[in-house]
Amino acid sequence: MLTDAHHRIIDYVRLSVTDRCNLRCTYCMPENMHFVQRKALLTDDEILRLLQTLAAAGISKIRITGGEPFLRPGLMALLEKIKAIPGIREIAITTNGVLTQAYIPALQQLGITHINLSLDTLQADRFLQITRRNRFTAVMDTLQSLLQHNMQVKINAVVMENVNTDELNAFTALTRDNALSVRFIEEMPFNGQGHTFSGIVWNYHKILSTIGENYTLQKIVDAPHSTSLNYHIPGHKGNIGVIPAYSRTFCGTCNRLRISATGSMKTCLYGNDVLNVKEMMRDELQQHLLLPAIQSAIHARFANGFEAEQHHTEKNMESMSVIGG
Repeated sequence: MLTDAHHRIIDYVRLSVTDRCNLRCTYCMPENMHFVQRKALLTDDEILRLLQTLAAAGISKIRITGGEPFLRPGLMALLEKIKAIPGIREIAITTNGVLTQAYIPALQQLGITHINLSLDTLQADRFLQITRRNRFTAVMDTLQSLLQHNMQVKINAVVMENVNTDELNAFTALTRDNALSVRFIEEMPFNGQGHTFSGIVWNYHKILSTIGENYTLQKIVDAPHSTSLNYHIPGHKGNIGVIPAYSRTFCGTCNRLRISATGSMKTCLYGNDVLNVKEMMRDELQQHLLLPAIQSAIHARFANGFEAEQHHTEKNMESMSVIGG
């Protein structure tokens, strides 16, 4: 098992398969984003070798992220191969929904039913303002199709001051007739631009208290290692959650690694890259040292995101699209 110095077992990896995205969300990436050359990305074979190594060491859950993962050519064939790796019990995907609808039947056939849909507004004009792209209809069509196919859907909505805080109740209302989860996320500083962000103002306390003015929130038991605090509303088919992504209340039970599309590994979202697995796999002299290097990096993990941030050496935090969703 992969275990850090704080006795946390790591059994979950978030793997970005591309840095490219077909949206330009203001809190995530700049409009003039520069993408790496495709040869700099992990190949399918490298991804499979990496995941086989990690699965043999106890990793059992994979979340595929981007950028936008469905922009990677041949993603479905890659997912089928990942599904066949011994030890991998669950594959989930985080997507912006622009291209996803066409793949839903194939995902369902593969048994990939856990889908996180990034959606920060239910208004078409505001969607254009936030994403700088006019693809609202495509995303909403994906949402409806996901629900029609009985996929396990979580909507991830980043709460931004003076942008979408007036939609908390509208998002919550979605859970009345739909068996989905809406998760409100504190904004984080990963926009790649260094501009200010509102996470400190609209923290999880304020989000919950605002929703609580109109809805009765009943706390439900959170799953082990959950990053969200989850609540049910009487009479609703779904539930809501808040993710204290900036407050970082869940660090003590963190069980995950992050690996970017170029192979950079983070043991904490707020920390530096600690290893590049792609470079090791492409070096014949280092290939056999991959797992020990991963184990060593995990063992040196900081206790929480605040400690990791204190040791972050870059002036500005990276774009979330580069880190990997």
